[in-house]
Amino acid sequence: MPHSNFDHVSSFELLHPDIQRWIWEQKWDSLRPVQDKAIRAVLETKEDVLISAATAAGKTEAAFFPALTRSFSAASGLGVSILYVSPLKALINDQFLRLQDVCNRMQLSLVRWHGDAPQGDKHRLLKRPNGIILITPESIEALFLRRTTDVSKLLGFLQFIVVDELHSFLQGARGLHLFALLQRIDAISQHRPRRIGLSATLGDLSTAAAWLRHERPESVEIVTDSGGSPELRLQTRAYLDTQPEEDSIEEEETIQSSEPRSKRALDLIADHMFKVLRGENNLVFAGSRRRVEALSDRLRRRSEKARVPNEFYPHHGSLSKELREELEHRLKEGKLPTTAVATTTLELGIDIGSVMSVAQVGAPRSMSALRQRLGRSGRRAGNPAILRIYVREPLLTADSDLLDCLRFQVIRTVAAVRLLIEKFVEPPSIDPAVATVVLHQVLSVICQRGGAKADELYALICKGPMGVVNKSDFVFLLRSMASNTLLEQATDRTIMLGELGELITSKHDFYAVFQTEQEWRLVCSGQTLGTIPIVNSVGVGSLLAFAGRRWRINAVDDRSKVLDVVPHRSARIPKFDKLASEALHDRFVAEMRAVYEDSDLPAFLDHSAKELFQGGRSAYRKNRLDITRFFKTQRDTHIFTWRGTSLNSAFAIALAGAGLKCTIHDIGITVSDTDLATTKAIVRQIASTPPDADSMSAFVKNLRNAKYDEYVPEELLRTLWAKSNKEHVMRIGDLARELVG
Repeated sequence: MPHSNFDHVSSFELLHPDIQRWIWEQKWDSLRPVQDKAIRAVLETKEDVLISAATAAGKTEAAFFPALTRSFSAASGLGVSILYVSPLKALINDQFLRLQDVCNRMQLSLVRWHGDAPQGDKHRLLKRPNGIILITPESIEALFLRRTTDVSKLLGFLQFIVVDELHSFLQGARGLHLFALLQRIDAISQHRPRRIGLSATLGDLSTAAAWLRHERPESVEIVTDSGGSPELRLQTRAYLDTQPEEDSIEEEETIQSSEPRSKRALDLIADHMFKVLRGENNLVFAGSRRRVEALSDRLRRRSEKARVPNEFYPHHGSLSKELREELEHRLKEGKLPTTAVATTTLELGIDIGSVMSVAQVGAPRSMSALRQRLGRSGRRAGNPAILRIYVREPLLTADSDLLDCLRFQVIRTVAAVRLLIEKFVEPPSIDPAVATVVLHQVLSVICQRGGAKADELYALICKGPMGVVNKSDFVFLLRSMASNTLLEQATDRTIMLGELGELITSKHDFYAVFQTEQEWRLVCSGQTLGTIPIVNSVGVGSLLAFAGRRWRINAVDDRSKVLDVVPHRSARIPKFDKLASEALHDRFVAEMRAVYEDSDLPAFLDHSAKELFQGGRSAYRKNRLDITRFFKTQRDTHIFTWRGTSLNSAFAIALAGAGLKCTIHDIGITVSDTDLATTKAIVRQIASTPPDADSMSAFVKNLRNAKYDEYVPEELLRTLWAKSNKEHVMRIGDLARELVG
């Protein structure tokens, strides 16, 4: 390859000749900056590497080109060289297509290892382990449990473990699960594989580095892309609604057979989307599955009324894999204009090509999610990133609450845009699923090995983020598991599976640490459309809105939990699990306060949004919220803490411990049925005698949220809550003193 075509010849020349030829044939003008840096980091050091760059910056090649170069010479013929871990099967399929040509050229196996992947490729790899495995955490778990004699042969000679969408694993039960699985891979490896983390959305890079290598985070080589972002074009549109909140729009979203006489906010939003999104590829993030179905139906109806082809299709986790993949392929192919109306399912890096714009229904609460979504637009050189945010605010009446008057949706949107410009991203929070994952991994390791000693289990499992479980906590958990017949102990102190442990580990859903509820499966003419929760009351003749269409239930197979459906003109949206509200970070709430106190009028707000925005500021100033921290309504008292969700939640528990009934809101806490004097007196008491985390844990409710928490002693759950929330509890005294002055 002529050197003059490359600005970074030395990095290019470090790569394997087959990769160099492949790059030449693709007619690349140069390596991208992140690729140049990553090649050096991987090939010129022996450390783990963290690659953080924008969507479509070339992170896949940045990781795999040097990893393939190194592993081809270091471990050829010994076993699998690279394990690529993804949170999504769809992303695995994308990366398979992206890497297939290079791997064929190097005569290396490239195998997808998940439930929907071809079995033949897996069997051939087992006979001659080499190359790359593309896998999910759940399939790694299945390897340990169902192929115990093969797992060392497959994974014992790994050179690299590549973790894609790393930010999605930095918190949550799946992240803890993957961390534990990587520890177990290290334990069976001839030498510890180097780890390469990839992400487009990272705030505190040191936190991600600590996840990659918890014992030496400072050693991780960090590669970032300093390239500029595309031009951002932004608009926020606001609509008044009598019931804008998620919990109170269910009746509004019940689909009728004809248009309502007076259009509601969601109808007006659909009108605008139909007008501006047609003719291009777009993504609409609608939040809940219920709202996705409601909005998709409205958009399809508008297409039918206008007698034009429908371009709007839903995408969420309850839809069948086939329907989701069909929509993803249509977007990627780009031959027909297509708008996907999604929950969070299209946030991660599934290859859907370039979209013209991104829209979001509801004000952002997470900067990480907003940045990830916006990264889908403006990926082609010279094209701007286009973002439309649609918000609904309550229609005020004479007795409207002050919180409604403050117009949180519009204010939060402006704050989010400011933080987007500042490139702020929330750090990950401590996950409460630690106990479930530790219990799950105890069962899994024993199942894999046939038995293990307590000290071996502790040393293997309780590291990194699960190190919050100390030895005494661990022994307490083991004893409780034995009392539940999850475990039993032999005379030589070897711990084995008990009767219940054998039963749990034999189930197919054991591979995953997240809940999988029983559901109805919807089928039309033999094609599976997807599933709905079993809590839905169904029968022959029942009407459903699903997959962007309307259906009538024609037959019910109660034993197999199958609903046979046929198209129909009317329908009702089924009940889905309620969407948990994303936590607001302290920095986000501080920016909201700054927005209230400033005097600018953002140009990206439409006329209605500007009026509501100014109304929110007016309510803030009228009620002197710059200095007022307590506000009495007819029955309740609002406390304006100006802190994020985590600290507000801890403070609310402290108030509950004093006998108050509390709920948290965007910028503070509401104390129900309590006068101002009583509320202030209790806050003063907390200020003078702040609680400690151990005593507060006694007042925490709903501790059993993760999959196997039912088998964890409540005392241990409270202990772990106290450890995880110690920092927030320590801040309660300072906050209380600030409030009472």
